[in-house]
Amino acid sequence: MTFDISETLAPNSDQLDAIDLVSGPRTFTIGGVSKGNAEQPVQIQLTDFPRVWRPSKSMRRVLAACWGTDASIWAGRRVTLYCDPDVMFGKDKVGGTRISHLSHIDKPKSIPLLVSRGKSQTFRVQPLPDAAPVPVSPTADLLTEIAKLADQLPGGRAAVAAEWAETHDGQSLRQATDIGGLELFRDDLATRIQ
Repeated sequence: MTFDISETLAPNSDQLDAIDLVSGPRTFTIGGVSKGNAEQPVQIQLTDFPRVWRPSKSMRRVLAACWGTDASIWAGRRVTLYCDPDVMFGKDKVGGTRISHLSHIDKPKSIPLLVSRGKSQTFRVQPLPDAAPVPVSPTADLLTEIAKLADQLPGGRAAVAAEWAETHDGQSLRQATDIGGLELFRDDLATRIQ
């Protein structure tokens, strides 16, 4: 039985941080874009990640150069992000989130970016091929139903989660993509309560 500690590594933050990408690049689908605050004016909701991405000014320039400045049309587009350990903040190398690939571009793009006063550098972005079909994930309502039923059983949620994982190769309920299987599991739990 595997024990995936990924969820325990998430920083205590309300945004996607470069540290979330240390294990490698990840491709995200944009759910929408909203205004942030003066310091971080753009918030990008990611459909497959629980926290927002607040791109730096240089990455906003890349997005604008590739997709245009009307962020209202970005929903449904995809972006591959990675952790660049060489990103500087002042004189310190702190690392940062960078874009490697974007959907909705037909060829590689080169965008000039300022890296320091009077010094620019060309940043390259590759096109992101069409997405493979995404497996259906369980709905929040279905997981909520299972949690409520689990609370009424001996051992509670932990026992129910362990039961699911044992019969599904260590997969957690949150990772489950078999909606039919989850519905059967919910129905089985309901019959145990009656």
